Amino acid sequence: MPLIHVEMFEGRTPEIKREFVEAITRETCRVLKCEPGAVDIIMRDVKKSDWASGGVIWSEKK
Repeated sequence: MPLIHVEMFEGRTPEIKREFVEAITRETCRVLKCEPGAVDIIMRDVKKSDWASGGVIWSEKK
């Protein structure tokens, strides 16, 4: 049973998230040869102020 964790910036609509999980589930099943019911996806919304890359907090990037 694949369990996929996704962390991304907050602000995406429920429709976009739905489209995303449908696509990830479809491709996971294609590659791993499993049924959709076996795929679990946990999405976590993260504030830009709680994420940094290259030593810079995303909310402070210009």
